[in-house]
Amino acid sequence: MSTSVKSDLYKEAGVDIDLATSLLDRVKVKFASTRRKEMLAPIGGFGGLFEIDLSKYKHPVMVSSIDGVGTKLMVAMMMQKYDTVGHDIVNHCINDISVQGAEPVYFLDYIGIGKLRSPLYEEVLCGIADACRAANCAVLGGETAEMPGMYGNDFDLVGVINGIVERDQMITGENIRPGDVVIGLGSNGLHTNGFSLARKILFNRCGYTVDAVLPELGESIGEALLKPHICYYPGIQAVREAGIEIKGIAHITGGGLYDNVPRILPDNVGVVFNLAKVRVPPIFELLVRKGNVDPVEAYRVFNMGVGMVWFVSRADEEKAIELARQAGFDALHVGEVVSGKRDVKIL
Repeated sequence: MSTSVKSDLYKEAGVDIDLATSLLDRVKVKFASTRRKEMLAPIGGFGGLFEIDLSKYKHPVMVSSIDGVGTKLMVAMMMQKYDTVGHDIVNHCINDISVQGAEPVYFLDYIGIGKLRSPLYEEVLCGIADACRAANCAVLGGETAEMPGMYGNDFDLVGVINGIVERDQMITGENIRPGDVVIGLGSNGLHTNGFSLARKILFNRCGYTVDAVLPELGESIGEALLKPHICYYPGIQAVREAGIEIKGIAHITGGGLYDNVPRILPDNVGVVFNLAKVRVPPIFELLVRKGNVDPVEAYRVFNMGVGMVWFVSRADEEKAIELARQAGFDALHVGEVVSGKRDVKIL
């Protein structure tokens, strides 16, 4: 069918098909850099094809997760800086499946937007591609939906991750016992959670702008808020390849330590956290002080400096911390496993 006769009716209604095609062409090289040999077709088909190499696995289990960046996107729009949110969505999703021991193998993205525009589109997708390449995770496909009247000038960003783990190597938390220890891996800020409260405190109550530079931050508020979510998978990989058992992992996202840790605890244990040595990023201290946030609520809304926790036996603690630090993470002892009923206490 010929496309030589053009009509501008759809464009006048707010959807520019040619622009979408042009912008996608600009990032195809980035996407190609994430390619894995298991991919059977280039990006752009109706469905992405990924062949599982069954010679690598005995009993492979697929692990999938879907998530969004939330209202952190509003800060990105205020800053007109969009590359870091691409890292956010990939790293958040990878962390969510790595807690079960899965290797991330392919990723898909969804962008819903009121009006497609540059450089927003390219920056988001290039950030996604860079984060996937760093984790050896293929970008298998994606969807961009231009919907005038639905999003206004805003946009939404969602990611779907798929990984694989051997059935007998899944991390379930079922072997966590009293006497085990908890290792915390440091965060660099809010990651992708708590932004609705952060925006209310900083922009509505305090009247700051994203460009405001505060002495306690040493950078602008926007820069502190947009620090990309850390990917902890390389640390998990290094520890497990060394033969150390990580009995359980919790990714500290919305709900903080109080709500995320119980998700992987057996019924007969609890955790007592002592966070005196944790380096709390200055952005959290600012939010708690300016917002008069109760400590319990702070540790439910924010990660407060701990982006992930590992449960290991006491005998493995020192080596696990050493390996995590060698992999580039701020790791330290943050708690003990005790008898309990899946309860969490923070001292």
